[in-house]
Amino acid sequence: MTVDIEKTAGDTPPAGPEAIKAIPVRHYGRYISAVVALALLGGIVYAFSQGKINWGAIPDYFFDNRILNGVGKTLLLTVLSMAIGIVGGVLLAVMRLSKNPVTSSIAWFYIWFFRGTPVLVQLIVWFNLGLVFEYINLGPFYKDEWSDFMTPFLTALLGLGLNEAAYMAEICRAGLLSVDEGQTEASHALGMSHTKTLRRIVIPQAMRVIVPPTGNEVINMLKTTSLVSVVQYPELLRAAQDIGQTSGAPAEMLFLAAAWYLLLTSVFSIGQYYLERYYARGSSRSLPATPFQKIKANVLSLSSRSKPTGGTA
Repeated sequence: MTVDIEKTAGDTPPAGPEAIKAIPVRHYGRYISAVVALALLGGIVYAFSQGKINWGAIPDYFFDNRILNGVGKTLLLTVLSMAIGIVGGVLLAVMRLSKNPVTSSIAWFYIWFFRGTPVLVQLIVWFNLGLVFEYINLGPFYKDEWSDFMTPFLTALLGLGLNEAAYMAEICRAGLLSVDEGQTEASHALGMSHTKTLRRIVIPQAMRVIVPPTGNEVINMLKTTSLVSVVQYPELLRAAQDIGQTSGAPAEMLFLAAAWYLLLTSVFSIGQYYLERYYARGSSRSLPATPFQKIKANVLSLSSRSKPTGGTA
């Protein structure tokens, strides 16, 4: 027996699932904090604009030859001091990790002394060592009075470079200790010497840990060079102070120097970012996005949100 099932005209197929309308979470606290921050920034800018400061003097001297010469000397001192600090730091780190108690103790004492005394004090001591050593005598190679030998440039270079070596030693030591000891044991089992193991196995892998804090040290060194103005070295701050005394705008020239330091540190920070990104290739599954890629992603996300979404009929 068959049963006929009649379909009425009003029967319709069941409708599909209703489209989900996503409503973004509104972060009202962010909006309030942004308004407060902008209000504070506006108040600070207004206060400085109403102060007795001749802001027109800053662009007048921004590219002055004396300022540009000071910028060049600041960069030169930064590069040379960091070179001394990095080379000395690597040697001190290897000495600290040595099984020889004499070399390890010497490295420990060096790091303890130079990290324990302020850089400004070290610069002044180097500049006044003529009270202890009247002459410097290197035999047939060189002999002169200490005051003529210890120029402001040499004082600044030794004071900053030797102090930086103490900090770089700890950074390099942390990087060397981050490499698994099994790799050192394996290289020794293959007949490699300790020096070759450090050069070919340990140091290349330790660079991933050493590079980020070293970049911070470079930026810090750039700003620390301002201390050498006390030993009469004509770097950026000293040049700005000299112009301020002759032009009658000492405060304005300090703002000018601050603007140059901000510009230089920003350039160095960009270089540090890309250097860290380069050494992160072997440790990260995906490299962090560059600033340009972040801006592009934000623009695309905003454009996609602004487009209307089609609903179901």
